[in-house]
Amino acid sequence: MFIEVLKSKIHRVKITESDVDYIGSITIDPVLMRATNMIAGEKVQVLNLSNGERLETYIIEGSKSGQIGINGPAAIKMNIGDLVIIVSYASMSPKDASIYKPKIIFPNVTNNLI
Repeated sequence: MFIEVLKSKIHRVKITESDVDYIGSITIDPVLMRATNMIAGEKVQVLNLSNGERLETYIIEGSKSGQIGINGPAAIKMNIGDLVIIVSYASMSPKDASIYKPKIIFPNVTNNLI
């Protein structure tokens, strides 16, 4: 049996850009991705602290420092300046989960930098 556990978390960052015409996903600063062991294409949940929206999408690696871009249909539900939490999960045995330590970062909410 496997269970889903928290793998990575970027706690409280601001959305810096929005593109409803993009095909979908969330764009994340590569420094934030490395700090949390997130990878391009990985499924994530985006939890919006500004309006309560929750959605699932996949990561695209950004090119700018502090970049958090919400794309595609999600851009209708979330706005530039909204505070979000980005989380990913992993499947593992309960034994492995009991000793696993998730990568959690707390960037500066002013500029999204760690």
